[in-house]
Amino acid sequence: MTQSKLRVLQVMRAPVGGLFRHVADLTRELASRGHEVGLVVDSIANDSQTEERLKALAEFVPLGIHRVAMPRVLGKGDLLAPMAVRRLCREHNINVVHGHGAKGGFYARLARLSGAQVAALYTPHGGVLHYSGKSPTGRIFHFLERALMRQTAAVIFESHYAKATYATVIGEPTCGSAIIHNGLTAEEFIAVTADKDAADFVFVGELRALKGIFPLVEAMDGLKRADGSPATLVVAGDGAERGAMEAAIAARGLGDFITLVGAQPARAMFARGRIALVPSLAESLPYVVLEAAAAQLPVIATNVGGIGEIFGPTADDLVPAGSADALRDKMQACLDHPEAAEAAMKIRLAHIAEQFSVKRMTDAIEAQYLSAIPTS
Repeated sequence: MTQSKLRVLQVMRAPVGGLFRHVADLTRELASRGHEVGLVVDSIANDSQTEERLKALAEFVPLGIHRVAMPRVLGKGDLLAPMAVRRLCREHNINVVHGHGAKGGFYARLARLSGAQVAALYTPHGGVLHYSGKSPTGRIFHFLERALMRQTAAVIFESHYAKATYATVIGEPTCGSAIIHNGLTAEEFIAVTADKDAADFVFVGELRALKGIFPLVEAMDGLKRADGSPATLVVAGDGAERGAMEAAIAARGLGDFITLVGAQPARAMFARGRIALVPSLAESLPYVVLEAAAAQLPVIATNVGGIGEIFGPTADDLVPAGSADALRDKMQACLDHPEAAEAAMKIRLAHIAEQFSVKRMTDAIEAQYLSAIPTS
């Protein structure tokens, strides 16, 4: 490959959550390798930390951070945004445009369809798969997904689970495809030391039913430490169902043993609990599982999405989603046999360190970029 330095435009809608974490990590690593990167984000969608996140990324995007109106569902912005992406591709002499999520993926490939001479790659991150094929919006999105395959150099999936789901909902990609796991930085593999007064368990995530918060509350009822005292849990996160979770805690008389502290950084929270819990009912490839395992906490998680790929040789430790009894049994086993939980953690840590690094992730994505552009 004769092309060594790339000019890459990353396109995404909302700079929040795991999708933005992935783009930010990829952008920093690409910049460290001498590539020039620009970022296109929605001019409206954000959360309370959006501007802070984008400001922190600014030094790594010499091609700029560009705001374009991107409606969450279908709207007139869907006609204008691809034109704006095409214009940016021309102005900045872009080699590769990489769309992330449903809207980012559409705009990246529509820009190419409308005349931009670039290689268009796409990472779904769940995105379009969240729309039911039975709804009008879902049918339109799924049709566009298939129609734009010819404009796609490669679809990059973050897990085997994501690729299998895409094949079921959309169909097997007729363009190139690759499975490239998300990665963590070297600093994230430094062990977190538990606070002296750390709870037995810690949960970090959005407070909504899909994250398994109600089976979690039920599972806490009856858990005992070795000395017979009730087990404790600290919960970091916020969401529309926080009130319902608080009501469930109160109904079971667990208010003294479950503490809700609001949204907090995950790594800081890992010092406040000795065992991490991810009782989700559905996931793709959640960063919180990677982060907790890399921080060297035992992790109890449900067997959904790509979590089994993260657990690797310890995948048999996963519990069925939605079963409070199974979750309680696993939590009690970890309390009763901490040495076994520690041994499983070390096996899991070695697997993640080998398979889930930012360097490994970027090596593979960079190779996809280079193979997609003309070499002459």
